[in-house]
Amino acid sequence: MIPTIQDVAVPDSRLAREIGEFVRDTESDLLFNHSSRVYCFGALAGKQRQLSFDPELLYAGAMFHDIGLMPLHSSADDRFEVDGANAAAQFLRARGINQSDIYTVWTAIALHTTPGIPQYMHPVVALVTAGVEMDVLGLSYDQYSDAVREAVVGLYPRTPNFKEDIIQAFYDGIRHKPHTTFGNVKADVLADKDASFQPGNFCSVIRCSHWAG
Repeated sequence: MIPTIQDVAVPDSRLAREIGEFVRDTESDLLFNHSSRVYCFGALAGKQRQLSFDPELLYAGAMFHDIGLMPLHSSADDRFEVDGANAAAQFLRARGINQSDIYTVWTAIALHTTPGIPQYMHPVVALVTAGVEMDVLGLSYDQYSDAVREAVVGLYPRTPNFKEDIIQAFYDGIRHKPHTTFGNVKADVLADKDASFQPGNFCSVIRCSHWAG
C-alpha cells in the first residue's frame, strides 16, 4: 500500500514506478530522499493552494530535478538544471509522453533554482520549485504542520547533517563547470567551497562586450 499524507501519495502508475526506479538506481540516497520530499511538499503545497496539477508530471519534475548533478547526466557546458531537464525529457519521450507535458517537466526542472519566476507559471513548474524551496531553504516551513513535516521526513529521511550534505552534493556536481553558475544561486555554493572561485559579474560582462557604446 502506498503511504498517504493528507491525501498526497506517490502516483500509483507504471510511469511513476519507472521514474522512481530509475532515480533510485542513479542518485545517492541523499538526493533520492530529497527529491521524494520535494514531490511531497510540492504536492501538499498544490493542495493548499487549490491548484490543479498532474501528479505524474509533478513527480517526474521533482524526481529528476537534481539528476544533472550525477556524472552520467552531467554535461561539460550546460547548467546542471538543464542537464536534469534534458535527462527527464529523454526519459519521458522514450515512454511516449506528449511533447507539451515533456516541455512542462523540462521547464520545471530548468527553472527550479531561479527564484521569483516559477510561481507565476504552470502549476507543475511552480510546485517543483515550492517543494525545493521548502526542503532546502524552509521558505514555507510554517505552512506545514509538525505532523506533516514529520510524516514526510519519516518516509524519506534527512541525513543528520542534511544542510551541509546537500551543499556538498551541489558542489560535487558543478565544480567541474563553474562557468555555468553565472547569474545563478549555485555560484554561492562554489564561493562557499572554493576560495579561488571567481564568480562572473554582470557589469563586467557588459563592459567587456565587443558591442560599441
